Amino acid sequence: MQKRSVGKSDLRVTPLCFGASGLSNMPDTYGYEVDEARARDTLRAIFDGPVNFLDTSNNYGFGRSEERIGAALRERGGLPEGFVLSTKLDRDMETGRFDAARVRRSIDESLSRLGLDHVPLLHLHDPEHARDLGEITGTGGALDELFKLKEEGIASAVGLAMGRIDVMLPILRERPFDALISHNRFTVLNRSAHEMFDYAHSRGIAILNAAPYAGGVLAKGSAQMPRITYQPATEATMKPVKAVEDICASAGIDPGALALQFSMRDPRVTSTIVGVSKAARVAQTLNWASQDIDPAVWTQLDTLPFSSEDPEADRDYKPG
Repeated sequence: MQKRSVGKSDLRVTPLCFGASGLSNMPDTYGYEVDEARARDTLRAIFDGPVNFLDTSNNYGFGRSEERIGAALRERGGLPEGFVLSTKLDRDMETGRFDAARVRRSIDESLSRLGLDHVPLLHLHDPEHARDLGEITGTGGALDELFKLKEEGIASAVGLAMGRIDVMLPILRERPFDALISHNRFTVLNRSAHEMFDYAHSRGIAILNAAPYAGGVLAKGSAQMPRITYQPATEATMKPVKAVEDICASAGIDPGALALQFSMRDPRVTSTIVGVSKAARVAQTLNWASQDIDPAVWTQLDTLPFSSEDPEADRDYKPG
């Protein structure tokens, strides 16, 4: 696979990135469980494949995702050369504290679980859920500490990973981030990140677009997974999904392929993050990324309505 630069850093990543939140066993979010053996097989498939990019976070499964990745890395003798591992700093999940001291605690926890002394890419994660945004953005706060970690060589590049665009874009404008992660907000169903992507692209910030399947429904299908962005769907909210499925059925293609390539074909997007929780999904993702899609299908897709509202505004958020 070709590789692209992460902002102005020396990191180069494939246009696909695998996300490891599901590997941590988060049934409240995804609706299914993932045991150790399944996680191990999935990670082996990732590291044996052509994708050189894996994303996780301190709080995925309250640390279980990083622990499982760390075990896989030990099995291989460390992080493979040229492989880019991304993780995230997280607030204290009990108190919501996200100050400079918590940043240091978070990275220490992550490095210990992963068995590493530095990470290629490090993001500050979900500041909108912390107890005090000023604790993060103020002088001597979490963001200052994030950039110190880059200066110290603990991270090669740094980014911002979060949901709410109204909080995220002002922060992006204030600091020289190498990358951003946005999820569920640039899909065939929702384009609320469009303005932010324009800004980031103009500033040379690498755009890592996560959750192209709107939480999984575009990959698994509306019949099997009647949920959108991790929330139970109604007949009305499922209508746009079924419209996409109808177009794909007429064209003889998988809705997952259309959803994935919608993100991958956008010239602003550096890499698309796809969550996987079993080895078969790794192979399926690679297949969908290369599936031929007739240009007429994209023309049809352009005729469908899409939302520009926050897709998670009514989400019942359950951390970990």
